[in-house]
Amino acid sequence: MKTLYLSDLDGTLIRSNELISEYTANTVNRFVQAGGCFSYATARSIVTASKVTTGLNSEFPVICYNGAFIIANVTKKIMLANYFTVEEADHVRQILAEHSIYPIVYAYIDGKEQFSFIERNVSYGMRFFLDSRLNDVRRREVQTESDLYQGDMFYFSCISDEAELSPIKDIFIPDERIHCIYQKDIYSGAQWCELLPAKATKANAALQLKDMLGCKRLVVFGDGRNDLSLFSVADECYAMSNAVPELKEIATAVIGSNDEDGVAKWLEKIVP
Repeated sequence: MKTLYLSDLDGTLIRSNELISEYTANTVNRFVQAGGCFSYATARSIVTASKVTTGLNSEFPVICYNGAFIIANVTKKIMLANYFTVEEADHVRQILAEHSIYPIVYAYIDGKEQFSFIERNVSYGMRFFLDSRLNDVRRREVQTESDLYQGDMFYFSCISDEAELSPIKDIFIPDERIHCIYQKDIYSGAQWCELLPAKATKANAALQLKDMLGCKRLVVFGDGRNDLSLFSVADECYAMSNAVPELKEIATAVIGSNDEDGVAKWLEKIVP
């Protein structure tokens, strides 16, 4: 029975240095060459995901932005997209403005993917993120709120501390129009509250990708709260030893950590 093996990236397939190890890349490549279906589902864009997975030769489509997009790994063509409606984006904008929160806004503007931010409103956590993407061609600094919310928007990243973000988390999590992910960044330790269209989940994208590839089963690997929906639809789900407790509780089993190449060592057992 054909199976799709789907892994998260940060904290799962890649190590804490934000790179994929040679051992993991070689193991996954051998698995795919032998006929296995392997892909990844990440909160990253295809731009940064491609950088941290250097050496991985998988040609299968990948899931980016926590399920907002399914993208062809080779051509970078968007195969599935989820955008906010104008009404949904205005709803989010109003609530964030009421709490004096100005996020990083991801959108397609004039056909180009960009992430926009207001420099004077940048928090410590946002600075950590932005400094890691100084030469990113998608980077767009703006001066006003109206300029911040432009184009076909699909992702809002609010990065600050719990005291500031907890109130909006309590508003958005019950909101059926919004997919809200609330978790700490594993690199900076800053609190993130990420807002996407309701249909933009790793779970929905994984099921659609499984169908695209003609697979009957889904086996997944993850470490964070944004992998909870993914685990809920999988036939088997494996949490890294460094995963959050909530994920370990629902996992089929707990495997080695990302820094121990846990996914690759698990895969190696079934590589022909």
